[in-house]
Amino acid sequence: MSAPGGNVAPVIIKKKKVTGGDGHHGGAWKVAYADFVTAMMAFFLLMWLLNATTEKQRKGIADYFNPTVPISRISGGGSGSFGGDSIFSEMELAQNGTGATNRNPTEARQARGATGVSDRGRTGMQEVQSDLSEVQEALMASIRENSEGRDAYRNILTRVTDEGLVIELFDLAGRQLFEAESDRPTRLLTDLVSLVASVSQLVENPVAVEGHTRSRPIVMIENPVWSLSMLRADRVRRMLKGDGLVAERLHRVTGHADREPVTKNRMAIRNNRIEIILLRSDL
Repeated sequence: MSAPGGNVAPVIIKKKKVTGGDGHHGGAWKVAYADFVTAMMAFFLLMWLLNATTEKQRKGIADYFNPTVPISRISGGGSGSFGGDSIFSEMELAQNGTGATNRNPTEARQARGATGVSDRGRTGMQEVQSDLSEVQEALMASIRENSEGRDAYRNILTRVTDEGLVIELFDLAGRQLFEAESDRPTRLLTDLVSLVASVSQLVENPVAVEGHTRSRPIVMIENPVWSLSMLRADRVRRMLKGDGLVAERLHRVTGHADREPVTKNRMAIRNNRIEIILLRSDL
């Protein structure tokens, strides 16, 4: 705007917006950097795994990823290009049937049948389990026929496992197997061990005796759980021998202390128990 009565040109004011010099220049470099860091992490992880595993373990991993020929029961192999050569599979493809590395099988392959367990082994296992089940039924019948069978039944459990027939004798309130904090047996344990020894004569399986105790409520300088579990297991071993069990059948005597509780409350007296195991004869 000009002044009144003057001839002065108008003054024009421009406002220029100035931006900073550190604006966005693209993020492609971040993606590339992330890929680089990931690759380096994978590389160092691979180096660590190679250093932490044995040659046999590395061979097993390589064999796992080694391709086989799916169109034939017999494994492939060859000496030409793409013929299946591998530094980890004896210059041939991994065994998938009757060929390939069957000429020089690994220890793992030699120990594993075509389906994991042979028919002969499966039949033998079934026969052993059948024999142990008969012993289990005979033991329960003997307890029921006993004059105090109903009460004794409350302190015993049996189960057939992969190891054999486990006969578990355990404490209940007012019905302990041993006198307090000792390996001196009560009349209840004497009767139960006598029944177990007599029924065990039905088979010739080796026998294992394992002792377990409950945890103590306070920290002790000399915690007796180890020695007590071992003393009790050994006491039952001697009782079995005295009741007619052949000494040569006793395979092992073990004290487990309070390391294998059967209840959430590790101090419960239910954890005081003796396990007499008729081991499978085919092991």
